[in-house]
Amino acid sequence: MSWLDQGEDDDEDDFDEADIRVRPNPKANRPRTKRRPAHADAEIARVLGVDRGRYTVLVDEDGADERTILAVRARELRKTPIVTGDRARVVGDRSGDEGTLSRIVGIEERTSLLRRSADDTDQVERIIVANADQMLVVVAAADPEPRERLVDRYLVAALDAGIRPLLVVTKTDLADPSEFLSHFDGLDLEVFTSAQEEMPLERVGAALVGHSTVFVGHSGVGKSTLVNALVPDAKRATGHVNVVTGRGRHTSSSTVSLRYRGEGGAGWVIDTPGVRSFGLGHVDTANILKSFTDLAVIAEECPRGCTHLPDAPDCALNEALAEGRLGPNGAGRLDSLQRLLETFGEKFGPQP
Repeated sequence: MSWLDQGEDDDEDDFDEADIRVRPNPKANRPRTKRRPAHADAEIARVLGVDRGRYTVLVDEDGADERTILAVRARELRKTPIVTGDRARVVGDRSGDEGTLSRIVGIEERTSLLRRSADDTDQVERIIVANADQMLVVVAAADPEPRERLVDRYLVAALDAGIRPLLVVTKTDLADPSEFLSHFDGLDLEVFTSAQEEMPLERVGAALVGHSTVFVGHSGVGKSTLVNALVPDAKRATGHVNVVTGRGRHTSSSTVSLRYRGEGGAGWVIDTPGVRSFGLGHVDTANILKSFTDLAVIAEECPRGCTHLPDAPDCALNEALAEGRLGPNGAGRLDSLQRLLETFGEKFGPQP
């Protein structure tokens, strides 16, 4: 008998595959879908600050049950930047009790977005704050010395974002800021001056009422000192200027929203870390000229496609400078504009 003949009489049911146990695949049990919950019960909250993946948000702002809670970002928002000033849709535990976390599931449409880049060639933007409608630029009259070019960049960033700029000059007891301020003659720019014993808190506070104002400035100019004076419970760290380098030490390490309360009402102060550079690689160059409102009026007479650079043919700005129609500070103003335009090396389109 051949061995091939063995087993012919065996019961074929012994090898029925139906008896095999298959471990279920949990990922295959539920079909994938792009549908997301509607979160109809979500509550709108103001993002006050961000710290290591945790968001401090204010729920029921100005309401009877106003409270501060902690939240995390929902998985579907992992690629969406959430910044101070955002209006977030929040679900989950919104009691604010210790140890509880809510979840941010969406961001409301922003009215403005203030950004900067590492340098003028970097197209990667760093979002500073959302939904601000004012920018208060803080600069010192001395110690450290004021930098006109840096302030110009702040102004360009503000105008590009559709934010109204304001200017505070601190430490005027150390130096006369008149020459520095002459650089901004002709701009629609409200200016406040401050000394150690004479801080214009009432005037600055009145400008903050009803607005969301982002404070920006070089390290060491006294920005945090001003914030603490306006918002006594802010407790923002203050520093000093290095006597060797002339540079301020970074004290504020994060952007945070603080409520200002004055006699005329309330507003929001958004304090930001001090910066020594403010790249404009993200800015639409068509908005640069708009920040120099006095020059923009004259530039309307320029030919179509004028670059407004020193070698631009038939440029109305260069002709006005040569004819002395820009005033005593016009040369410096035009130089600031042209330096910014040369940085990008791009042409403006026809003026609106």
